[in-house]
Amino acid sequence: MKQKEDGRSKAAKKQPLHQKEAWKPGNMLYPVPAVMVSCQRPGEKPNIITVAWAGTTCSSPAMVSISVRRERYSYDMIKESGEFVINLVTKELTLAADYCGVKSGRDVDKFQEMKLTPLPSRHVAAPGIWESPVNIECRVTQVIPLGSHDLFLAEVLGVTVDPDYMDQAGKFHLNSAGLVAYSHGEYFELGKKIGSFGYSVCKNNTRRKKS
Repeated sequence: MKQKEDGRSKAAKKQPLHQKEAWKPGNMLYPVPAVMVSCQRPGEKPNIITVAWAGTTCSSPAMVSISVRRERYSYDMIKESGEFVINLVTKELTLAADYCGVKSGRDVDKFQEMKLTPLPSRHVAAPGIWESPVNIECRVTQVIPLGSHDLFLAEVLGVTVDPDYMDQAGKFHLNSAGLVAYSHGEYFELGKKIGSFGYSVCKNNTRRKKS
């Protein structure tokens, strides 16, 4: 009887103290990567658009996606050229990323205004951003109209990385670059490491032993 009572008391403690609010459908999948996407049409200056809706879609072949509003200046550049470069954002690049998200390439030269250096790409005509630790060169394979945004599905043709984050053994320490995430209207630098992939099933997982 005592065991049943203990079980009931534990279950009672797990009951929520208040009801959650129900909201209408919305984009609340946070945090997400904040990336700068560079693009260019032949004979025109390159442009940068900051995108929070970007993600990995496939590993083999390596594929990614970005979602862009049709009224954005970069939309036609990406759709017509069929190319773009995803540039990861660090703490030092956050101001530039925000600027490139609120200013239009119709009015300003974002590379010039933010003192960013165009990096010649190896597989696409659009340049990357030299100051970014990782540049992902992409070719559009499909444009999917979704509503407010169109999704550009693209194959990754090549990646360049900053050797400053490589150790002597050739390992790339990307998480030491101070990468930035975007969450509910705010930018955050990645924080303390709390685990590695697969740590939950490792034999030496002290957290599992304690439980």
